[in-house]
Amino acid sequence: MKRFLAIVAFLQVVLPGMVKADEGMWLPALIEKLNITQMKKEGCSLNAEDIYSINHSSLKDAVVALDRGSCTAELISDEGLLLTNHHCGFDEIQEHSSVDHDYLRDGFWARTKEEELPNPRKSASFLISFEDVSEKILPQLNEQMSRDERSKKFRELASAIEKEAAGDTHYEARVQSLYDENKYYLFVYETFRDIRLVGAPPQSMGKFGGDTDNWMWPRHTDDFSMFRIYCGKDGKPAKYSIDNVPYKPKYHLSISLKGYQKNDFAMVMGYPGSTNRYKTSFGIEYTMKITNPIRIQVRQEKLRIINEFMKTSQKAKIMYASKYYGSSNYFKYSIGQNKGLENLGVLEKKKQLEDQFTKWVNADQQRKAKYGEALNLISSAYKELNDETAYEYMSEAMLRGPEIFNFAYQTHPLYDILKSDKKSEQVNLASQRVKDGLDEFFKDYDPATDQKISAALFRLYQENVAPQYHPPFFRIVKTKYGNDFEKYTKELYAKSIFGSQDRLIHFFEEPRARILEKDPIFQLALEIFRMRSLISDETSKTTEALAKGNHLFVGGLMEMESDKTFYPDANSSMRLTYGTVGDYIPRDGVKYSYFTTLQGYIEKEIPGDDEFDVPAKLKKLYQAKDYGRYADADGTLHTCFTTNNDITGGNSGSPVMNGKGELIGIAFDGNWEAMSGDLAFENDIQKCINVDIRFVLWTIDKMAGAQNLIDEMTIAN
Repeated sequence: MKRFLAIVAFLQVVLPGMVKADEGMWLPALIEKLNITQMKKEGCSLNAEDIYSINHSSLKDAVVALDRGSCTAELISDEGLLLTNHHCGFDEIQEHSSVDHDYLRDGFWARTKEEELPNPRKSASFLISFEDVSEKILPQLNEQMSRDERSKKFRELASAIEKEAAGDTHYEARVQSLYDENKYYLFVYETFRDIRLVGAPPQSMGKFGGDTDNWMWPRHTDDFSMFRIYCGKDGKPAKYSIDNVPYKPKYHLSISLKGYQKNDFAMVMGYPGSTNRYKTSFGIEYTMKITNPIRIQVRQEKLRIINEFMKTSQKAKIMYASKYYGSSNYFKYSIGQNKGLENLGVLEKKKQLEDQFTKWVNADQQRKAKYGEALNLISSAYKELNDETAYEYMSEAMLRGPEIFNFAYQTHPLYDILKSDKKSEQVNLASQRVKDGLDEFFKDYDPATDQKISAALFRLYQENVAPQYHPPFFRIVKTKYGNDFEKYTKELYAKSIFGSQDRLIHFFEEPRARILEKDPIFQLALEIFRMRSLISDETSKTTEALAKGNHLFVGGLMEMESDKTFYPDANSSMRLTYGTVGDYIPRDGVKYSYFTTLQGYIEKEIPGDDEFDVPAKLKKLYQAKDYGRYADADGTLHTCFTTNNDITGGNSGSPVMNGKGELIGIAFDGNWEAMSGDLAFENDIQKCINVDIRFVLWTIDKMAGAQNLIDEMTIAN
């Protein structure tokens, strides 16, 4: 319900000409109309056409969405070389790692293109064009439609527009709603699927500081990795083939070694995932009291169990490194977000805005008739929380907790076919879909660890969720096993064919429905997903009322402040933000500098520690002050710096550019004091944390000796 309908809202800013440069995720195609004048005043020397153009090469052609927007990357050579964050390439680095070739621990550098490593599931998408198609959609939608009717009609219209836009090309077209379904835009993309790993520093650099430093400043993390786009010989996207060639981009970024000074202009382009800055006080309270506490509680237990396993061997550490990072990232984020929301008084500010809105509505009968029920609809949707609590625990403890039940559920289509006496070809096809993933799944899977996670998280679910939302197997655990989830899950994993890869391989040699009917893990997976559907049905009962309330509230706010400029919330489409380099004061008596140096990296060293170990070669280069041409004018090697650009998840890996459009850094994090930023931007303390491009180049050159990569780049001294 609420989580599915988090408002696609937009952030109010002051009048044009007085726009605060650090706030706003702007659509690049609209900066000529909305932003370029202010950007030039702040220090940008580019024209709007230099940044976004559909007729000529521009900055937009050097920025790609990785994996459909999970991260951003930028082109830095005319041979398709991509630069992004280390954590954006973490999965691929981990997948290619083994005890004999531990690229997480030791780093990886391809000295030739033949050594670059393929990644079948990785993609890079370019924005080709952008178009406002509101007039093709809005006239055929009306307020009398139900949500289902409106959604069906929109999908019908959007499909026709997308089909026409793509035509007979290989492009992908996507219509997305912005401004809470008040506007609709068509985005056309070109997606490449042969993306090869080129280079990555060791984890001791790329993830320096680990969980301790995550979301914190000051930082010294060398958070980057490198990939290359390959294509067919015709320059078009193609599946991986040894015959593919490096992609020749329309545009690639030049790199500046000049650095930056305080108050220098800084611009970020990327694909931010989502923000919900017009979420009401009711939604904020739900996030603080339900969503975040449950996520923190469940993930803390899961991370504890995974960490115990990772300590047992180098192989175990490699196996679960990516899973641990993925879970811990938003575990800590949730802690920081709650603290930020409380410390910055966001809930009270939301209530004040809602009071202002209510007074404005009640001052006019026509407004009252149109918008009067908005906040009542929203507040009523948050009153009954048993189903909401159940949904949050279901998501965290059952679906994102143990891995085996999601995997087992993939055999459900096969089970249906086996029961219906379908032809053997259909059985073989359904079997193959699961068999194809066996090696990949079991390569990084430990049944004993997953069993411990199941036992611990099932117990948390039982203790915190209303009984009507307990899956049926909970009764068996209580009556037959004395409520001992550890004993129950050990037996479960021992008896199931899903308990080992060998058992599954044997099953697929002659798959039969009755084997799955008797399999305890398969049957439990069915129970979990049935309960998820039941809970989803409960939470969806107020969906239409909540959606209507959100729509009216945001629409009313726009009318109430009609003399102000609004921009859409993030939704994984390309955005531009602009601001300045600068320091900040997080609390009384504390002031942070806007940059860090390699000296701070050395000062944080804890020899042998997973988070703060320092490579011997780095220490040697530091002691010799061997920084080459990458030293700042002050003689030090800068590692990271802060700007006030407006970013969020999905911006990881985004290029940070100076006023000339030259690359000066890579965005990789936000600051702890402003973790509330996805819900409410704080101008005074919200910071974008970036790795200095000179630290990146120094690592490639001095640490790795990968001169072949340096030679590809266009570097401005």
